[in-house]
Amino acid sequence: MSTILRVGPYRFFFYSGDRDEPIHVHIERDDKIAKFWLDPIRLESSGGFNRVDLSRIFKIIEENLDKILEVWNEYFGD
Repeated sequence: MSTILRVGPYRFFFYSGDRDEPIHVHIERDDKIAKFWLDPIRLESSGGFNRVDLSRIFKIIEENLDKILEVWNEYFGD
């Protein structure tokens, strides 16, 4: 698993086996984990996060989308 970004209590990452899925990012905080598709940005699974957290995560993804996509493409060679 490769960490892309850390913002506050959130860690954004992807797994090396994620190549065969559409571009997405996993987000972890404590024992919670969510997954967002990135094109367009939308929640795939919430894994225990509440609405406030999901809203914050969505905003962080919007603000850092270029960086997340760049790291994904570098890692998976697209």
